Amino acid sequence: MIKKFLISFLVYLLSLSLYSNSMANEEAPYDVVHKNDIYEVRYYSDRLVVQVMSKDNNNSFRKLFRYISGANKKSTKISMTVPVTQTTEDNVTYMQFYLPSKFSKETVPSPTNPEVKISTIKEGFFAVIRYSGRASDANFDKHSKILEKKLNEDNVSINGLPIKATYDSPFTLPLLRRNEAMINVEWNKN
Repeated sequence: MIKKFLISFLVYLLSLSLYSNSMANEEAPYDVVHKNDIYEVRYYSDRLVVQVMSKDNNNSFRKLFRYISGANKKSTKISMTVPVTQTTEDNVTYMQFYLPSKFSKETVPSPTNPEVKISTIKEGFFAVIRYSGRASDANFDKHSKILEKKLNEDNVSINGLPIKATYDSPFTLPLLRRNEAMINVEWNKN
């Protein structure tokens, strides 16, 4: 039992180490269309993601990490990108890794794990508040509420639930971490 735990723990540490080392890789591109003292509004074009849906997201990161590490039908290793996103709806958590821009729906390797799915996040505008510290649920909830309150004050229509976006590994000092709360919003392109 202890041996199994140690092996699992070492695999976890290795994945976090690789996750940490790859954080300089590609970030999902966007254009900032508005900025104020609390949030900015970004326009994202369609984005290809790999995702896991679960009621307990304890293994979601590991399943996604295995996919980009070669647990796919082409045994292709895929570079880690940022951010890693999470949202919860009806007690189901969706964790997503953005896929590098070199992939399309036609060229991305199919997952071998049936719980891992390839999906497209449709283009849209997202209001984003940035914060440091731990990526805890409490910290995310606090900043999501600040963002929602300011959007309501600014009469910006909200189209979805808050999304947690994390950019750094757990080994990054909390003060240096980049975390974001994102919300899909209605925004006039002009």
